Amino acid sequence: MSTTGATADPLAALGSLPGVAESVESVRKAVDRVYGHRVMRRRSNEITSEAALRGARGSAALSGADWALEEVRRRTDFSGDEARVMGAALRLTAEAGQLLSIWRQSPLRVLARLHLVAAADKADQVGRPRQQGEPVDEPLIGQPLPNAAEVSGRLEGLSELIIGGSSAPALVMAAVVHGELLALRPFVSHNGLVARTAERIVLVGSGLDPKSVCPAEVGHAELGRAAYLAAFEGYLSGTPEGMAAWIAHCGRAVELGARESTAVCEALQRGAA
Repeated sequence: MSTTGATADPLAALGSLPGVAESVESVRKAVDRVYGHRVMRRRSNEITSEAALRGARGSAALSGADWALEEVRRRTDFSGDEARVMGAALRLTAEAGQLLSIWRQSPLRVLARLHLVAAADKADQVGRPRQQGEPVDEPLIGQPLPNAAEVSGRLEGLSELIIGGSSAPALVMAAVVHGELLALRPFVSHNGLVARTAERIVLVGSGLDPKSVCPAEVGHAELGRAAYLAAFEGYLSGTPEGMAAWIAHCGRAVELGARESTAVCEALQRGAA
């Protein structure tokens, strides 16, 4: 993604790509179904908590820690490689809600904080963009890394887009933030977890999902790694078709997250959860 020579609202055009309007409308309907459920009116805090847990599980699964939900519930020890990934995902989900008010004013500060929370065990490398020559530990994404200078410039461009705002639908902004952070991998570790957390922050902060009950991470995990990577290749291509495919993939992930929380609502209504 580049903002060089861009209009005042460079994301607006993405909303008119083929199929994007339909994805946006489908997401809106899925979100509305959750928020219209009678259980949400009485027990929304429980749905939010459950969505956070399931979202963390889904994000960690994509980063190599594919645990059963009940295993996530019962575990208290998060030492060991896979467990550290799960622990990082849980910490990020808990932290995301505390950063909403800062995001629109200082997104780079939020991203630094997210990495600090995720990678607390690497004290000399956390909370800052990687420097030239530093290796990146990101097992899922194998595409070539942009150099440190490009990372810095593109992060500044992304920050300007977020601070400046856009008339583009929230889904479009969330997909671009997610895709750009995956493409840049600006930190030495945990970039996928941070990118998916940033997507969540956009969806919540935009007002599309204000109670954070439609965890896109659940959908990304359900759609699977192969589909995730194929859609991400579309983002990297920068073509209209590729960008539309990535936005549609992110939209489908939100819909599946909404479906998950609708099922939780139904279970609570039956007294089964």
